This record gives sequence, C-alpha cells and structure tokens, in this order.
Amino acid sequence: MVALLLTGALVGGCQRGPSPEQRRLDQVDLKIQQLEQRLNKLSVPTEDGEDKAGKPPAGVIKSLTLRLGSEDDRLRIYWADGSKTDIPCTKEQSTYVCG
Repeated sequence: MVALLLTGALVGGCQRGPSPEQRRLDQVDLKIQQLEQRLNKLSVPTEDGEDKAGKPPAGVIKSLTLRLGSEDDRLRIYWADGSKTDIPCTKEQSTYVCG
C-alpha cells in the first residue's frame, strides 16, 4: 500500500508543467520565429522590383527616365530583368535632388 502511494506521488511529480527554463526556451524560440517572419517580409520584392529594404535588383540597367514638373517627380530605373525602381525627386534651391 505504501509502495502504491509512493508510486502515485512520483508519477504525479513527473507530470507537472514545463520547468521555468523550458518555458523561457519556448519564449525565445517563439521570438526567433517572429523575427524571422519579419525579416522575410522585408526581403520580399515589391511589384516594381525593389524590395522593401530599399535594395534595387542586381543586374544591368536597361534605361532611365526622369519626370519633373509633375505631382510625382521621379527618376525611374528600368532593369534588364524587366523590373523597375522609382526614386522620388524634390526641388531644392532650383536644383532637383533624387534619392
């Protein structure tokens, strides 16, 4: 009878929740996964070929166009892979600045 009670106590003791260390490791693992997801979202290319981190596609420039005097003054780069990148331009002291 005593052996049965001791066995029950030991089994009950083994079925406790995760240790504080295990909970902390689980939290760190979750945080790493969240950060990886955020990084992956930043490196997804947008429609114009430029990724959200601001890096243009690698490769050769096919052509450039400069639009001034409109609501969306910009320098547009057409890449050899078919994508494009728009760089906004502003006028500062009679000089246009792009970038």
